[in-house]
Amino acid sequence: MHRHTELLATGVYLPERELTNDALAASLSEEGRASVAKYAAASGIVRRFVAEEGVATSELAARAAKVALERAGVSAEQLDLIVVGTDTPDYITPATSVVLQHRLQATNAGTFDVGCACASFPTALASVAGIIAASPGVDLALVVGAYRMSALAGAEDPARFFYGDGAGAAVVRRSAAPGFLASAFRADGSYAQRWGVFSGGTVEPASEESVREGRTRVQLLHGYPPQVNDEGWPLLTRQVVERAGLTLADIDHFVFTQVRRPTIEGVMRTLDVPIGRAPMIMERVGYTGSACIPMALDDALARGVIRVGQHVAMVGSGVGFNQAAAVVRITEALAGAVS
Repeated sequence: MHRHTELLATGVYLPERELTNDALAASLSEEGRASVAKYAAASGIVRRFVAEEGVATSELAARAAKVALERAGVSAEQLDLIVVGTDTPDYITPATSVVLQHRLQATNAGTFDVGCACASFPTALASVAGIIAASPGVDLALVVGAYRMSALAGAEDPARFFYGDGAGAAVVRRSAAPGFLASAFRADGSYAQRWGVFSGGTVEPASEESVREGRTRVQLLHGYPPQVNDEGWPLLTRQVVERAGLTLADIDHFVFTQVRRPTIEGVMRTLDVPIGRAPMIMERVGYTGSACIPMALDDALARGVIRVGQHVAMVGSGVGFNQAAAVVRITEALAGAVS
């Protein structure tokens, strides 16, 4: 018998400290201020929220998780599995998910991390759906996308413009009817040296020199060509929708990585779908990386934009590059959890 899964509830956490474009620009050099103006025009982002010094990714994840668990009406002790998607882990090792497990006191849950940057949440969601389908006894899981890149950015790095901190979580359970419908993936590792944290792993262990020269900080060395998302997102969207046995007309909402409004607008034109079917939050919260897809989903659910019975396609794109997509059907439990 096929084992189905559904999203039971979502939750979000944003830090309290707001950082507007003007405030960020005021902290940078003249060159940095020019970059802020350029990035603002290209992205649509006007502010972001930044955690206080000393706050780790696992703390952001825990706060979002507690909201999702409360809405779902389940306790942390009932969880069978916790998966955290992030490219800003607490440590290189151990996994952030096991730190989160302890924070939540989810004493019966196993854990693992997914580290494919902003494609992490749909990848983690697909992984959990597959595990529940294949594993009797794994019935209830927590999936979290969390982002704390501001802690890894240099004080004078203009790319700080993009880095908003936050977390989004979803409780997923075994269900009688399908809620999770399909997934699809793309990657191209030839882009791996363009944007990342390049010292601190096994290629170059952290050293006094690498710290001094900023290689333990996140670095944007080369931009990505527009076609990575302009062409990749429509390709992946069509693929995952077909795998779900649906057409684009059957998809009520398209949730993309929340980094550039013009990119989403262009992709929706390519798909020949009205832009109103693509919820966006980047203007209000900045680019929240691994957290942005569950955060945008939660926001649209809370506003009543996404409703029972509708289909949602989620497409994430992260450095590397990694891309991942998933299609879900909104159940009564999920739609009612945020009301």
